[in-house]
Amino acid sequence: MAIKRMDNIGIVVESLDTAISFFAELGLVLEGRAMAEGEWAGRVTGLGDQRVEIAMMRTPDGHSRLELSRFITPPVVADHRNAPVNALGYLRVMFAVDDIDDTLVRLRKHGAELVSSEVVQYQDVYRLCYIRGPEGLLIGLAQELS
Repeated sequence: MAIKRMDNIGIVVESLDTAISFFAELGLVLEGRAMAEGEWAGRVTGLGDQRVEIAMMRTPDGHSRLELSRFITPPVVADHRNAPVNALGYLRVMFAVDDIDDTLVRLRKHGAELVSSEVVQYQDVYRLCYIRGPEGLLIGLAQELS
């Protein structure tokens, strides 16, 4: 049997409201918020007794989802938000955008900053950049040049 799809990417944040606002500005749509807690949730994650507030956001095309999680218990144990691009493990999510310049203007109002000092063009195919979003999250933006 083959894989059906990638269901979502999860990001742990300190402020769910701040993250939701940022990703909504980027164009994701909030599908809902819920609390994941109890024995079943702890069995899935291996964390035992846990309380996690989650928000599920989807891309406008409906094909991808981003799960934002705020752990109430147990507390967060590690912080990878300031890791450089070449750090091991899951690091960033890349979004395709229509207009990278306009997107940057809108996201800067939510605290986004370019990782480098510029948006870089790759041949005549893409304009690309990495930004640090809310809480230092690393996010890639790509504008296809066609």
